[in-house]
Parts: sequence; structure tokens; C-alpha cells
Amino acid sequence: MKELVDAFTKQLAAAKAIADKAVISPAQNISNVIITGLGGSGIGGTIISELVSDSCPVPIIVNKDYFLPSFAIENTLLIVSSYSGNTEETLQVMETAISKKLQIVCITSGGKVMELAKQHQLEFIEIPGGFPPRSCIGYSLVQLIKVFIAKGFAPASLMTDVTSSITLLDSQKNQIQTEAKSVAAKLLNKIAVLYSLGSCEGTSVRFRQQINENSKALCWHHVFPEMNHNELVGWTQENKDLVVVTFHTSFDFARTKKRYEVCKPVFAKYANEVIDITAKGASKLEQFFYLINIGDWISCYIAELRGIDPVEVNIIDHLKKELSKF
Repeated sequence: MKELVDAFTKQLAAAKAIADKAVISPAQNISNVIITGLGGSGIGGTIISELVSDSCPVPIIVNKDYFLPSFAIENTLLIVSSYSGNTEETLQVMETAISKKLQIVCITSGGKVMELAKQHQLEFIEIPGGFPPRSCIGYSLVQLIKVFIAKGFAPASLMTDVTSSITLLDSQKNQIQTEAKSVAAKLLNKIAVLYSLGSCEGTSVRFRQQINENSKALCWHHVFPEMNHNELVGWTQENKDLVVVTFHTSFDFARTKKRYEVCKPVFAKYANEVIDITAKGASKLEQFFYLINIGDWISCYIAELRGIDPVEVNIIDHLKKELSKF
């Protein structure tokens, strides 16, 4: 897993090359977009929805279930994101969408999703297979960017930002790894409480997922300002097993930043420590990739400190085996 994280910028470059060659038709009377996918395949949907929130003229729904929303009809664009192409929840949604004649674009490395796409002459972008899905967010997210640009729902400059993200991450590689090692040491044998300040919740969700899968540990995340209306009230007892980690970008809203300034001393009073991680980069995409990359490194370093294999997901394999019996 560390090798895959280390090669993240190479993955981004390969993903951009795939996107540059992909042919996706312009939007045709699309009134809403649904991105369906789960786990490492689905997190890209959450992140792209935040990236294009100020440019996409139609609503975006991220779907992580077996079912399509009832409003999905012919003028709905469904983007199917399944790295393996065999995720059962995603396949059920896709089959329903085909029967309802939705406009569909698929992002996958193969499997049943690819078979259905070819059978029904759907648009698709093929990405390389054979890796853990969570390690391929670069491939899937860049293709989502491609689809949104092609459909007219995102500026073409986003693809330029992919290239500048590569330059940024390569230039910051040593600093990112140094900071990640420091944070990992502080999170060892602790429960991470992850907060982001609204503009980058998808990156903190990604970080939570990586701690779950790579570090084999539980944690939780929440987002400002929503947590100010519920979870904040729960900070009433000292628990030195908790370490708060916050993600910040230069795009965080001023009032939200002020909220965090008020809340930080509360966290510090009851938790073991509060760690602030501030993204680097000029564009929103650069900063998102920065936070994704440092979170990935932290999760790998925790696994290393614990002496465990970050790649294995035996419990998920067990779940799939048991489900196959029904």
C-alpha cells in the first residue's frame, strides 16, 4: 500500500492520459446527476460534488445504496463508478437505470459493469484493474472530472489543475511524509476524531475510510458547521484516548473558521491532542489532492507502527462470501 501511495502522482498522470483520450458526449437535456458507487469507488462522487458545487447548474446526488431515487427518469445522468465492476449494490442501481432509460456513463476496470455498458452501448471509461479500489481514487476522480467537463458541468480548467496537482505533490513529497509520520505517531492506539470545515468534507470522509481499511482502526468524522448543532454538545468529558484531527483549506468560509476558533479550546480541554492539517496548493483540486495524499500516508504509517498489513480486508471478503450464499 505504501508503494501505491508513493506512486500517487504517477497514477494521476496516467489517469489524465486516459481522460484526455476518452470520448464523452455533451449533455442532452440533463436535469440532475446521480453518482452511484461505494467505498473506494464511491468517495470520488462525494469529492467531485464539492469540487463543482459552484459551477454545476444541476443538482448532484451521491448514491451509496441498492436503489435509485424515484425522481430519476430519462433526463437524469447516472454516473456508475465501480472499480471492480462487480459491486452488487452498484449493479442493481445500474440495471434499474437501464430499464428506466437513464443517460448513463460508467467508470470501471471491467466486470459486469463493463459487460452491461458494452451490451447496452453505454458510454464508459476504462481504468486499469488489479489494485485495491481505495488505492485508485486518482483514476476514478480524474475520470469524474472528465465526465463533468464533457457534459458542460465543470470548467475545463479542472483538468489543468490535475497537472498542477502533480507538480505540487511531487514538490511537497518529503514534507507530506514527514508530517504524516508525526501525525501517525500521535494517533497510534488512539481514536481519531476527524473534522473538516465544510468545503472539504469529502477528504475527511476519505481519511476516515483509509484509517478504517489501511490502519484497521475505528474513528469518526463530522463537519463544520453542522457539528456545532449536535456533536459539540457531546464534548463534556475528558477522554485522553481521543485525538482530534482537522482539515483546513484556503476556501473555508470566514464564519466557519471563526466557529472552529471557538471550538478548538473545547476539544483541547477534553481530548488528548488537537492536530490541524492545512492544505497546500492554489486551486481547490490541488488542496483536495494534498489532503487525500497526506491522509493516505498517515493511514499507512499507522499500519506500519501497528505491524499490520494495510492491504488485507479479510472481513469484507468474509462478508461478500456470506452474502453470496443468499
